[in-house]
Amino acid sequence: MATAPATALSFLALGDSYTIGEGVPESGRWPVQLARALREEGIALTDPRIIATTGWTTDELAWGIDGAEPLGEWDFVTLLIGVNNQYRGRSATDFRGEFETLLQRALRCARGRADRVMVLSIPDWGVTPFVETTQATPAQVATELDAYNAAAQVVCEAHAVAFVDITPISRERGAEAEMLADDGLHPSAAMYALWTAQALPVARSLLQR
Repeated sequence: MATAPATALSFLALGDSYTIGEGVPESGRWPVQLARALREEGIALTDPRIIATTGWTTDELAWGIDGAEPLGEWDFVTLLIGVNNQYRGRSATDFRGEFETLLQRALRCARGRADRVMVLSIPDWGVTPFVETTQATPAQVATELDAYNAAAQVVCEAHAVAFVDITPISRERGAEAEMLADDGLHPSAAMYALWTAQALPVARSLLQR
């Protein structure tokens, strides 16, 4: 496995359970898989510093970032947040404003370079067995997450930030047993590998600039 040299680019990953990798080993988290894949392609990138906790909403991530300050500056920053806002019944309109605030913080961490920030869309947990334990329907979850992701994409476009849409693959494969952690909700390392494959060419392009 390729390791990063002392002069490697630094990597900050911000998010929730999908970024911390609830239910998978550290090596299976998608930011860790992404860093490894980039190193194997010859791009010197450190393993990520991850600021993420299962259950975090946008405001809770903001508090988490506050608690981690001073963060300093980073060469590459990723952001994936919002599923818990949707799960708690918050509006897409409120999410958009809070997401923009977080994206602006991510940009500051990246020295103001929009070409060094990458956002992943929110996957659709409505296809997982876990949805049967809630009062939500798969169609409701899908509709609400589509609104959230559309809002995030508009904000990313306004700031010239790359937006990687992993939601379709989460819908296509997310109900498969091998794509799920033991809790029947969170992705397995195999699903994170699919996300990594989609994010890899985008991250490569950004880091080669």
